[in-house]
Amino acid sequence: MSYDRPYAGLKVIDLSQGVAGPYCAMLLAQHGADVIKVEPPQGGDWSRGLGRVYGDQTAYSIPANLGKRSIALDLKAEAGRAVLWRLIAGADILVQGYRPGVIERLGFGYEAVRQAEPRILFVSVSGFGASGPLAGRPAMDPVLQAFTGLIAENAGEDGAPHRIPIIAIDMSTALYAFAALAPALYARREAALGRHIEASLMSAAAGLQVVRLMQQHLEQGGLRPPAPPSGVFATADGWINITIAREYEFQAFCRAMDLPGLAADPAYGDFDRRIAGAAALRAQLAPIFAAEPTAHWSARLAAEQVMHERLNRYADFLAHPQTRAVGAIAWLDHPGLTEKVPMPNLIGRPAFASGSGLARAPGLGEHGAAILAEHGYGAAEIAALAAARVIGAV
Repeated sequence: MSYDRPYAGLKVIDLSQGVAGPYCAMLLAQHGADVIKVEPPQGGDWSRGLGRVYGDQTAYSIPANLGKRSIALDLKAEAGRAVLWRLIAGADILVQGYRPGVIERLGFGYEAVRQAEPRILFVSVSGFGASGPLAGRPAMDPVLQAFTGLIAENAGEDGAPHRIPIIAIDMSTALYAFAALAPALYARREAALGRHIEASLMSAAAGLQVVRLMQQHLEQGGLRPPAPPSGVFATADGWINITIAREYEFQAFCRAMDLPGLAADPAYGDFDRRIAGAAALRAQLAPIFAAEPTAHWSARLAAEQVMHERLNRYADFLAHPQTRAVGAIAWLDHPGLTEKVPMPNLIGRPAFASGSGLARAPGLGEHGAAILAEHGYGAAEIAALAAARVIGAV
């Protein structure tokens, strides 16, 4: 065991697809676990076909599966289920993302698996949870954004609600599930039995929004708006965001903007009065911001320690000296891609090394023969399973 590979020696069976479950299992792999990804032979994990496809990968499947090994296995076939039971032998963790009830019908529910491996940590990822009126409904990130209030809360200046374009719910589910596994592994050192960890997109979405959720409840929907002049303003060549969180910061903002009269105006003397006069304040500031480029305002605001930032595009962020200075991004070569791709480095982990096993997502079934051999299958048996299409081509 080491800080670089604290989970070395752990065996993980990843039956999940999409992003939430796979990204959780990817984090286990990055911390040293041997993660065996079990995928359907036809098409594999459906994230391999989500969006533009490069070889047999996409921008969804690559970051969620770095460092794993893949076997393509037909779990509808009795022989395929027999293979999975052999893979489960000795496993420490199993991650699955079927709709509630499906894994049980396949014969691999928690109760069945723990009979074979009593100390296994069994992670179930679902949309709405394992019970309740919506348990069986299909769900992806946008569905839970809608259900938990995130889209309604994200109203634009046009007054219409908007889905946020990143898959924040999937990613937070993965992170919450990974966070739940760490103390479970610690406790299991002295425990005779494992446990079932249920991670739903719904619960993760609620946790992600806890501050806004609590505010809305306490304020009965009359949520106090951000303190003006917080917000986004157009400049002569782009956009800039301003954040005013504390009273003294408004005075600093006025100094930065060279507006002493604004600082002394009793109409804007505190948070409540600025909220009441928000429209008038914005109307006064908008033409001032629009008269100069973003860099001009950024320099002035920075000099007064006012929280702000230009609105970057992703390309701007990737090229920024700050991003490079802290090593936030690794640039990876990957099979199927004609150019290097950016992969955010993980907090607390060494940077991804392009070309290494931990910086590469497996092709569908790529490691099938090796995995089967490790689990006692001979060459003839492996060939027979491939001929019967129980496993993908090896």
